[in-house]
Amino acid sequence: MQPKLFSLIDKAAFDFDLFGDGRKILVGASGGKDSTLLLEYLSNRMKRRGTNFTVEAAYVKTDFAPEFNGELLSLVESWGIKVATIPVDTLARVKEGRKMNCWWCSTQRRKELLDYAIKNGFDTLALGHHLDDILETFLMNMMEKGEISTMTPNFRYEKYPLSIIRPLAYCPVGMISERAEEMGWRRMTCTCTYQDNSGRKDARRRLELLTGGSFDEKMRMMEALRKDGKL
Repeated sequence: MQPKLFSLIDKAAFDFDLFGDGRKILVGASGGKDSTLLLEYLSNRMKRRGTNFTVEAAYVKTDFAPEFNGELLSLVESWGIKVATIPVDTLARVKEGRKMNCWWCSTQRRKELLDYAIKNGFDTLALGHHLDDILETFLMNMMEKGEISTMTPNFRYEKYPLSIIRPLAYCPVGMISERAEEMGWRRMTCTCTYQDNSGRKDARRRLELLTGGSFDEKMRMMEALRKDGKL
């Protein structure tokens, strides 16, 4: 029996037209529970009748990240998905007088994934952002930037021949954590000492206060954003 999470991903795929015929998809694999769930789902979906897309994964190895976990690598490869490693010396890229921070490091990793995808003929980059990520970003942008915006489940670049998709858009983080524990997935931890997630943590706290942790209320927030054309 398939987990409920797969049904939620199926719904997001339908609502946002995520898996077009013949797509070549690269998954940004972090080694965490979110991208592992995404890889598990895609390996399952590729076995379904009528599915016509290919999937590979890439892991960006920075100064602060360990090697991709060997046990997890074996698991993903057993699902029929290849995993490439992209080494990046992020510290060497920091310009004189500037400080390393999470946002900048994230943009460097994203750039490497985009470059790898384009050079290797992929037309879609799939990322593991989930329901809570999207709603937290919405709250952060509203409170810090004064704008109603967030990460979108299906984004097409104008200057790149590439789309970014977020198939976990309807998946709550609690349900993902339960799946990871149930399956015994090993977590990989970033050892970066420059992390400052205070804004994200505050948005997470506000989201839980606003919704009482209710999945249904979070989904209604997503529906409101979708109806307003923000997704």
